[in-house]
Amino acid sequence: MHALIYRKSVPRYLASAGAARLMRRRFVPALAPVALMDIPFDRESLAGRGIGPEWLILKVRMCGICGSDLNLLRGAESYLMEPYGSFPIGMGHEIVAEVADAPAGSGFSEGDRVVVEPTLHCAVRGLPPCRYCARGDWNLCENFTHEGLAAGPGIGFNSATGGGMAELVAAHPLQCLRVPDSMPDELAVLADPLASALQPVLENRPSDEDTVVVYGMGVIGQFLVRALRAVGSSARVIAVARHRFQAELATAGGADEVLMSPSRKDLGAAVNARYLPTTLGGGNLEGGADVFYDCVGSPRSLEEGLVSLRGRGKYVMVGTADSAGGADISSLWFRALTMTGTVYYGHGEYGGERRRTYDLALEFLGDPAFASRGLLTHTYPLHEWRKAFQSVFDKRGSNSMKVAFDMRG
Repeated sequence: MHALIYRKSVPRYLASAGAARLMRRRFVPALAPVALMDIPFDRESLAGRGIGPEWLILKVRMCGICGSDLNLLRGAESYLMEPYGSFPIGMGHEIVAEVADAPAGSGFSEGDRVVVEPTLHCAVRGLPPCRYCARGDWNLCENFTHEGLAAGPGIGFNSATGGGMAELVAAHPLQCLRVPDSMPDELAVLADPLASALQPVLENRPSDEDTVVVYGMGVIGQFLVRALRAVGSSARVIAVARHRFQAELATAGGADEVLMSPSRKDLGAAVNARYLPTTLGGGNLEGGADVFYDCVGSPRSLEEGLVSLRGRGKYVMVGTADSAGGADISSLWFRALTMTGTVYYGHGEYGGERRRTYDLALEFLGDPAFASRGLLTHTYPLHEWRKAFQSVFDKRGSNSMKVAFDMRG
C-alpha cells in the first residue's frame, strides 16, 4: 500500500529546522525526511511489529494534518520527546476510516465507518492500567514506551501501527468510535482537533464571570472558542488572531471580541488591565484576564499570557512548545499564577458525569448548532502531499485552516 513515511535522519531534521527559520512559510520537501512509499501491510507484517489478531485493519477515508505533523517537518519537535517516537513513522493521526478487516468479537463489522482515537494507552497495549489509565486519563499513560509495542503515544508517532496518511492503518477496537450515518466524513475528520481543544476546557473550565483569552486562532484555537460555548460557558472570550479570515471564523465560533496581532497595551485594554510602561521589556499590565489559553506555544505567547493575567489567574499551554526562549516569567511568581499544560484527550467532567472526550467531541460535531462551517478549508489526494503541506505552511497565502488528505478516490 501507499503511505507517507517519515524516517529518522538527524541531518535532514536539522536542515529542515534551518529552512524553517529562513523561510517559515515554505515547505522544502527535498530536505524533509518524508516520502510517499509502497510498503507491505497485512496481518503477517503487522504481527511481526507486535500488532495482535484482535486489532482492526482500516481503510482510510480522510486524514487531517495536525500541528504536530508540521513540527516534525519543520524540525521543531522537542529533543526530549525523541524516546516517545519510533521510526520509521507512518504519519497522520486525525483519521476517518472504514473497517476493512474485523476479527470476530471485536464489536465491529466490515464497512463500519469510524474515527480513531489514536492514543496507545495501557489497555490498547494489553497491559494492566497504570495509575492514570485506571481513571481514564490515558493521555497521561506511563507506558507509552513499554516493550511489546513500539514506543509512541499514538498512531502517527509509532512504527508498528502505521499512520492515517496511507491507504490502510491498524487500530485497536478500543480506539475506534462509530461515526453516525448522518455525519459526513468532512465533519468527522474534525473530531480529533475538537477533542484536543475540548480537553483543556474540560480540565480548566472558567466561571461564567471570568474573562478569557484564547491566544492563536489556528484550528485548535477556533475549536477552543467553540468548545467553551458548547459546554455552556458564558465567560467573556477574547480571541487573538493573526489573519483576517481567522478573525471572522473566531467571531462565528462565539468570541466576544477579536484582536488582530495586538500590542501588549491593546491586549491589556481588552482585558481591563492598566498598562504600566517600562524602560525595557515592552511594558507590564496590572489586573487582567482570569484564564489564558495559549494555542501557539511560543516564547512570545507565553510571556503575553503571564503578563496579561490578574493575580492568581491561570495560564494553560495548549499549543506544543519545546523551549521558552527568552520569555520573561516574573509574573508567574509576582502574581502567584497557576501554570498548567494539556495533552491529547482522555476523559473530563461534563454535565455532572465523567465523559470520554472523543465521544463528546463527536456529539458536539453532530449538533446542527455547532459552528463547524468553514473550518475544513482544503483537501488533497495523498499523491499531492507536497501541495498539502505547503498550504498549511503558508496560511497567509492559502487561507488554510484545517487541511486533510482525501483517500476516497
